[in-house]
Amino acid sequence: MDKILNLGKYIFPLSFLLYVGLHLGKPNVGASFVPDYIPFPLFWNYLTSVCILLFIVSALIGKYDKLSYSLMALYVILMAILIHLPRAMGYELVPENMTANLEKEMELEMVNFFRNIMITGALLAFAKFVAKDKRLIG
Repeated sequence: MDKILNLGKYIFPLSFLLYVGLHLGKPNVGASFVPDYIPFPLFWNYLTSVCILLFIVSALIGKYDKLSYSLMALYVILMAILIHLPRAMGYELVPENMTANLEKEMELEMVNFFRNIMITGALLAFAKFVAKDKRLIG
């Protein structure tokens, strides 16, 4: 059973490859989440994908993994608060650019908000209980 449970330390960081694929495969979708007041949305989309990829590598090889999990938790909670929560309240959603109605989009953003909160908790737990390399942040 421990061998199966140990797979979690690999499956969890590898699951973030989905986000890398989405950022690289559909860059305009990722860029659409960048608020209007921040310039160069495609740049931020690509930078985010590189940062997520670096997190995955760090977590898998165990170098600076505590720092990596902590920074990823910070990124995910900031996305929840600065991007998904305002969109769940109807900000930054322009009806003519949406594929469904406004209420459905707001509901999906609330799901994204809660998902990010859950992922933040998991990342912090991994930083505390799974990470081995405690350099820089003890």
